Parts: sequence; structure tokens; C-alpha cells
Amino acid sequence: MTALLLAALFGLAVYGAFTGVRMYRAETRLPPDLEIALEVGATRATPRQRAIDRIGMRFAPLVLQLMGPALVDKKRKKIDQAGNPGGLTIQRYAARRAAYGMFGIVMGLLGLAAGSVFFLVLVLAFGWFAADLGIWQAIRDRKRVIERTLPDFLDVLAVVVSAGLGFRQALERVADRYTGPWADELRITLRQMDMGVSRRQAFDELRKRNASDQVDQFVTALQQGEELGAPIAETLIQIATDMRRTDAQNARRKAAKTVPKATMTTIAFLLPGTLILIVATFILGSDTDFGSVLNGG
Repeated sequence: MTALLLAALFGLAVYGAFTGVRMYRAETRLPPDLEIALEVGATRATPRQRAIDRIGMRFAPLVLQLMGPALVDKKRKKIDQAGNPGGLTIQRYAARRAAYGMFGIVMGLLGLAAGSVFFLVLVLAFGWFAADLGIWQAIRDRKRVIERTLPDFLDVLAVVVSAGLGFRQALERVADRYTGPWADELRITLRQMDMGVSRRQAFDELRKRNASDQVDQFVTALQQGEELGAPIAETLIQIATDMRRTDAQNARRKAAKTVPKATMTTIAFLLPGTLILIVATFILGSDTDFGSVLNGG
């Protein structure tokens, strides 16, 4: 009976694989909205990601419906904070959740038939979290790059403002000289201002798109300086100085945490091995006859 069940599940897995390949290569067009979602950012995605999107895009509306409006909005904000890695949209995210979920279910059934509960839990967890892992990593990488770029950017911006340009023109000129996520965020902010959004609202949106304490510090100080009438250049220099001081404090805090971790690693791994080596050396050097010790009583 178990062998028959395993054969049936194996056949189901093979059928699912062939079905996925057929869906990926199918010429039948998706609905227009899903077709557009599939093509958005396709040049930025890897071939593996495009294949997964093609397989799961048909099920994206169902996944979005099951997620509900609140969770969809939350995931959309997370994708924005990650900078839409690989042209990721909420529809492409839903497609990947569908594809990974189907993979997890099929492999979980195989694990269940084989009697491996650990494998079942592992593949189900992979199917549930795989689509989010890339977003979490992209958010961390993007935050790290922005926080490393921001102080130098503010120094250059302060110099340009001190040269006589208005803040809006200086921001645009300096942003054109930079590349990376922070420059992309500034271009979005400038585009919003060109479309009639107030400067305060545009920078509030910038703060919402970036889960970074330094970005929040920059926007807050900039808005407070504008309300109080403080010179922009001096405000920017002060913000950059505070950010570097915060970075130095964080670096010292991380270094302080590294010493106990290194000590615990030494105690847990190196010390026992060293003691075993010393004891073994003494025993082997003593020419003890273990046979007589064990048998002599």
C-alpha cells in the first residue's frame, strides 16, 4: 500500500513538473492585467525568477484574494521598501507564492508518504516563506547602502546649496551625480514634486518607503529646519555630523558585542578540543596497557 501511494505521488509530482513546463511555454495569453504584470521588470529578473512568475501568474489573483486587502497593502509597502528588486510587483509576488506553495505541497505529500515529518515541515515552511526571503534580504541590503551613502550625499548637497543654488535645484543636480538606491529614492521624490506634491508630503513619502533611522532623522531635521527658518546648508552639515556620530556609536556597540561572542566560541569549541588533545597525548605517552586495565578488574 505504501509503495502504491509513493508511486501515485511520484506520478503526481512528474505530472506537475510537466504541467508547469507546459504552462511556462504555453502560447495562450494571460488576461491583459496579468500579462502586463508578468512583463513589468522582466529584464531585471533572472531567468529562474521569470520561469517561476510564468508558472504562478495564473494563480496570482486567487493568492491576492486569499491574502486580503490589509496583507496586500502591507506586502506592497515591503516591496517598495525593498526597492522592487528584479522589477518585483505585488502580482509577481503573488505568482511566486503560488508557485512555491504548489512545490511545497507536492514535496510535502512525498515526505508524508515516506514518513518523514521533518522533511514535511521543512518543505512546507519553504513554500510559505520562500517568496518573502528575497524581500527581507533586499530590504536589509538597501537600508545598509542608503545609510552608508547618506552622510556623504548630505555633505555634497550642503556645498552645492552654499554655492547659491536653491534646495530644489541642488537636490536634483546632486541626485544626478549619484547612483544606487538613495539616488533612485530622490528621483522619485523629485518626480512627485514635479507633479504638484508639496515638498513636505514628498519627503514624508520618502520616509515611509525607507525603514531607516537615518532617513527618518534626515527628513525630520529638514522639516524642522524649514519650519524654524534655519539655513539649509548648516542643517545638512549638522545632520551628516550626527549620522556619522551615530554610525561610530553603532560600530563600537557591535565591537563590544563581538568580544563575548568570540569568547563563547572559544570556550564552546576550541577549549574542549584542546583539552581532549592534551589528555590523549598524556595517555598515549604513558604507555598504559588498556587491555590489562579493562580486563584485570
